[in-house]
Amino acid sequence: MPGGRKMPKYVLTHVLFEEKRAEFELELLAGSRGLKKRRIVTHDVYRPGLALAGYTKYFLTERVQIIGNTELSYLGTLPRERARTAIKRVISFEPPCFIVAKGLAVPQYLLSEAERRDIPVFRTPMDTTPFIHRLTAFLEYKLAPETSLHGTLLDVDGVGLLLVGESGIGKSECALDLVARGHRLVADDRVRIVRRGEGILMGYGPAMSDLLQHHLEVRGIGIVDIYSMFGIRSIRIQKRIEVQVELVTWDPNASYERIGLEDRFEKVLGVPIPTVTVPVVPGKNISVICEVIAMNHLLKVRGFHPAKIFNQELIRIMSTKSPKIDPFVTEDNE
Repeated sequence: MPGGRKMPKYVLTHVLFEEKRAEFELELLAGSRGLKKRRIVTHDVYRPGLALAGYTKYFLTERVQIIGNTELSYLGTLPRERARTAIKRVISFEPPCFIVAKGLAVPQYLLSEAERRDIPVFRTPMDTTPFIHRLTAFLEYKLAPETSLHGTLLDVDGVGLLLVGESGIGKSECALDLVARGHRLVADDRVRIVRRGEGILMGYGPAMSDLLQHHLEVRGIGIVDIYSMFGIRSIRIQKRIEVQVELVTWDPNASYERIGLEDRFEKVLGVPIPTVTVPVVPGKNISVICEVIAMNHLLKVRGFHPAKIFNQELIRIMSTKSPKIDPFVTEDNE
């Protein structure tokens, strides 16, 4: 697969505050100086109850620290100096931020120590468990593994086809023909790919503000505006990538798949993607082939593998015992 570029991933705490301030009703209580320097690098969160009690061997310092009623009620059972020591012990690990749930009152010594260390402390009125679920979903979205590569992404009969190949091989021209046949363009030239969960790759075009969004570069013509020419039904903002179609220049000495028994996969961000190599020669209708690839993929998803079924039937016929026929015996000689 053409080399992609992996993006470094982290979220500054000020991004969390700005983007989710209204939804989570976040209130900044302390550590404002740390908003633009504290980085969140994982979507997992941590509740520091054990660390407050003194056990810090497995303290996960890189995680957002969630403080709920359990943690604060425990601190309330301690003498003031022991509670202060417990807070200093946890804050000394310098996690990215603390978030207090359920709108609970926050001890002043916690705020003072966090302010001194430039560690943001937020408060939300949301209940602890629902808040953790929603925060985790947001961070998982922001921190999803991402790469970008040279190619063209289309929605062909509901299947996300990623066309790749060397420059000038005809990816954009094929995409233009597919759009004219009623399919939809997601991105041309540069495709942004984000992994969702463990096995889903989502492809995106340029940002909404990018002037080249939903445009094609067709050699000999120039830049073509797909949206203006074919309308809103010809484009998509995003699409799951399900099959990669690699366009290559025809090589008479190369060996190409003739039957289709063995599926080939290539990994993108650790996710295996079915890959089909299509040799390109003048006069070959690549658009129709792409439609067939999409429909063939849909059949396989539904458990119908045409090549394997054909092979099984062929083996069955060949294994059936039939009487030998003497080619020299005719009906006239009997």
